[in-house]
Amino acid sequence: MSAQLPASLSEETVREISDGRDEPEWLLETRLSALEALETVDLPDVIQTPGRRWTDLEALDYEELVDPLNQSDKTERVTDEGVHVLPFTEAFGEFGDVLEENFGQTLDPESNYLTALSTALFTTGTFIYVPEGVDAEDVKVRAEMNSKSLFSHTLVVTEDSSSVTILERIESGDSTEGDRYFSNLVEITTGENSYVQYGSLQNLDDDTYHYTLKRGDTGVYGTINWIEGNMGSRLTRSDVETELNGDSSETQIVGAFFGHEDQHLDLNARVWHQAENTTADLVTRGVLDDEARSVYEGVQDVGRDAWNTSSYQRENTLMLSDESEADASPKLIIHNHDTEASHSATVGQVDREDLFYMTSRSVPERTARNMLVEGFFVPVLDEIAVDEFREDLEELISARLR
Repeated sequence: MSAQLPASLSEETVREISDGRDEPEWLLETRLSALEALETVDLPDVIQTPGRRWTDLEALDYEELVDPLNQSDKTERVTDEGVHVLPFTEAFGEFGDVLEENFGQTLDPESNYLTALSTALFTTGTFIYVPEGVDAEDVKVRAEMNSKSLFSHTLVVTEDSSSVTILERIESGDSTEGDRYFSNLVEITTGENSYVQYGSLQNLDDDTYHYTLKRGDTGVYGTINWIEGNMGSRLTRSDVETELNGDSSETQIVGAFFGHEDQHLDLNARVWHQAENTTADLVTRGVLDDEARSVYEGVQDVGRDAWNTSSYQRENTLMLSDESEADASPKLIIHNHDTEASHSATVGQVDREDLFYMTSRSVPERTARNMLVEGFFVPVLDEIAVDEFREDLEELISARLR
């Protein structure tokens, strides 16, 4: 079902945003096409179990949440030698052809209502271009939301035999009255033998509704690794996806979350194996306290021509209270017989025997529980190769436990 179109949204609104940024005609046409699509496209699919729809995106008051002409952010961009890291408004001149060729090719702007809304209205974001042969490890994007609503779009393009590690951090800045909405679209396209690691750590305030879709397309021998950390917001809908279109390409999706109070987290990891000799590894761990809710869907889709595929998935959720709830739906869709694949998901509470063992040795119960939670996250933290990201995530987990 589609959401009601906000009254504040019109062709004049979209043209005003585009004109204010001095955008080329092709991007204005993309925005207007997305605006038109809002009349027909549906909201993202959500997991449903018998008698229950876990996430109700239709309940969001988009009329109240969306304020398209008053978007404000403070974004810091840190580049590395040989890499071009620019806001779109600065990239049109030098990289206009690259932008036009790649924008909206990996991530369909009209795939659902929320992507179309974001494409029509985005005012911030980053273009990251890695030329052939460049190796970069220190690209950072730190975004601070300072308005009622904010729409962001990031495009990463890497040429052959290049590599880059990108760390994104999203936080709330200036406070505003009432609820807020933040949308973050990220698309990555890689050249042959190219490597991209994209880490995103979200810690928005508890008055914010958050939607993100991150999608990558690998070339031959290409690699896209995602790290997705969700700690903040009232409601988060996160989709992280890779399409393995190049032979011998691979991807890893590592996810961590910690929900408390009445937070709701709808998290999805999806991989499509389209080429031969591809590999995927999906690892997610999360903790829920108080009345927090989570729902997870992991999809490994192996195509008919994706011979010699290796695809693995593990998702584990730890609940710290009787009032928290979690559901997980791992899926394997396999269309050929030359595949090695597995998937698993667990939901449970802190092990009472472990807790008793520690408290019986004079460890205070609260301290013992926190130590068990920190230990629960270790398998995911060990998968994070970027020290800075891992340390930031550990710090947020410790703060939440305190």
